[in-house]
Amino acid sequence: MTSHDNHAFKPIATVDLAIFSLSPAGLSVLLVRRANAPFSGDWALPGGWIHIDEDADLEAAARRVLKEKTGVETPYLEQLQTTGSRSRDPRGWSISIVYIALLSADDVAERQGGMAAEAEWRMIEGEGVGCPIAFDHAALLKQAVGRIRSKVEYSSLPGHLLPVHFTLSELQSVYETLLGRKLDKSAFRKRMAEADFLEPVEGEMRRASNRPAQVFRLKDTRSLALFDRTI
Repeated sequence: MTSHDNHAFKPIATVDLAIFSLSPAGLSVLLVRRANAPFSGDWALPGGWIHIDEDADLEAAARRVLKEKTGVETPYLEQLQTTGSRSRDPRGWSISIVYIALLSADDVAERQGGMAAEAEWRMIEGEGVGCPIAFDHAALLKQAVGRIRSKVEYSSLPGHLLPVHFTLSELQSVYETLLGRKLDKSAFRKRMAEADFLEPVEGEMRRASNRPAQVFRLKDTRSLALFDRTI
């Protein structure tokens, strides 16, 4: 290959999104059915080209693609990794910047009409979705699921999967679902108070089995609070 050919070469550059939400049955990821080749008709993680004339930076590209696929504008976003090779896309040398997005139950319910036409929530089974998905997306999804499960142990991540307002019991239930084990109620509440990432919603209580429960919200919806030790 000549130096001229090297300068003319342009790799495919995309952002791909592992978009998670929580259903009563557990953690789910959003997949879209591809309309075009390659992998036409197969399921894949939502993604899109980087628009160099429109996207100010990589996060802006990820947020634009997220809006196009889900109708949601400002959920929690985290960059997972950058990956690239000549073999991951049959169209040519491909680079992808992979993001994790967390959607609350409210986001999913309110924006259902904004979802891509061929989009479907699939339950996470083990480290994937139990069926083949296009490109190298099964490996990307495995890494995303691993990142989420590891962060549950030491961060406020589960709070970003809840509606805007929630009780401590509801928050504990999400932690238990993602961890796959029960937590001691008093120890959990002490840890949440120490982490200081919640604020009470003044004057709002929710009916509970014994007495009304205080309703809380996240102090910061765009970043995680990290604990000084694991749950």
